[in-house]
Amino acid sequence: MIYERSLCWLRRDLRLTDNRALFLACEKSKQVFLAFVFDINILNKLSNKKDLRVEFIFNAIQSINQKLKEQNSQVLILYGNPVELIPALCKKLKLSAVFVNEDYENYAKQRDQAIKKQLIRQQTAFHSSKDQVIFNGSEIKKEDGSSYRVFTAYKKAWLKKLKPKEHLKEYRANLQKLSSTKNNRQKKWKLEDLGFQKTELNISSGEKSAQIQLKKFSQSIRQYHTNRDYPYLNKSSRLSVPLRFGALSIRECVRFALKQKSRGNEVWLAELIWREFYSMILDQFPYVEKKAFLKKYQNLKWSYSKKRFQAWCKGQTGFPIVDAGMRQLNQTGFMPNRIRMITASFLVKDLLIDWRKGEKYFAEKLLDFDLAANNGGWQWCAGVGCEAQPYFRIFNPITQSQKFDPKGAYIKSWVKELKNLNEKAVHFPMTCPTELPKGFQLGKNYPFPLVDHKTQRQKALKFFKKAEK
Repeated sequence: MIYERSLCWLRRDLRLTDNRALFLACEKSKQVFLAFVFDINILNKLSNKKDLRVEFIFNAIQSINQKLKEQNSQVLILYGNPVELIPALCKKLKLSAVFVNEDYENYAKQRDQAIKKQLIRQQTAFHSSKDQVIFNGSEIKKEDGSSYRVFTAYKKAWLKKLKPKEHLKEYRANLQKLSSTKNNRQKKWKLEDLGFQKTELNISSGEKSAQIQLKKFSQSIRQYHTNRDYPYLNKSSRLSVPLRFGALSIRECVRFALKQKSRGNEVWLAELIWREFYSMILDQFPYVEKKAFLKKYQNLKWSYSKKRFQAWCKGQTGFPIVDAGMRQLNQTGFMPNRIRMITASFLVKDLLIDWRKGEKYFAEKLLDFDLAANNGGWQWCAGVGCEAQPYFRIFNPITQSQKFDPKGAYIKSWVKELKNLNEKAVHFPMTCPTELPKGFQLGKNYPFPLVDHKTQRQKALKFFKKAEK
């Protein structure tokens, strides 16, 4: 069936290339409109009106519109509740169908279901496609039909099921089908119109920038397996943001990972599969959004100290590697994966604060925030998730610092007050009083450590052992 006029509603797929919903809309329609909704159900929960993610999305849409000038077209920007706006837009433009790419978060699934019901009532078709992942939550199953709970087994099944010609196909939309702007001109939107202000966003938005970063990563991917753990090298892919917002196709990333054989390529591909594993967990076990995956840990009586939590948030714990990571997060919206694990472990295992507090803070600050990955990562670090780090494995922030930032280069780049400390003292000034620079005073230039790691480690072990009984 060919539709006269359709809508391709962009969400987590802010690109024109290799976009499955856009491809299908153009293939099955004579004319296609593009739209993006700035969803007040999401925006109204953001207390900081200088939000990096909102600006990134806004800039990405502007980037798409720049490209669409060639087609004399544009993305229609809407602001409000999509459950009301999408059906209303369909009526206004007399559209026969809406095409979207699937989203697996709980809110998104409920939103799409509500919109689909309304569209059916007004005789408008609703088509959803798999685009955000290679395999969705129901595609990789055990022989008995149940979902995997262990990553290694999931990864093995994922790789076995993958057929590149079928699953990594590139979807090239016929952009000639996009609607003309002549009769659908809209006002020139500004970030302020959405209630937000410009930030110090340090990453370019859009497909072109994502492609440039992918090409740059091609120069270092072969060493990714070793370099990724050393934050001072700054050799992570830096593709998590364009992947999160769909400025880059997951199919293109997997094609890229499979281009050559190296340990680095294999490890980066595994990271992409981890992304799908956590997406599957959230999709198949939706309760994890609010509760621990492992039921025995759902009623843990966490302690809470506002003073300690605020010190962690601000990067004032007295543990340099933790503080460096938190300050980088606060200033840039980014944090290397190794540092995410160290800071998360410190909050949960050293401060014994509920992992959900940290998860929420990361959700507010991370530019690449993805609910499934963030939730999965925090549950892993806390030892309460499906594929969790056992509770008795507790990161020592000092030895982690010495191993992965041996000269303190990463620490000194973010904790400026420690820039003159030597390679020994920079990891934990408390233990090197005789090696501190003249005039440097703990408690004045840099905070005393919040806790004693050895003491807190024992407390954490006892705390978790109670739940094991």
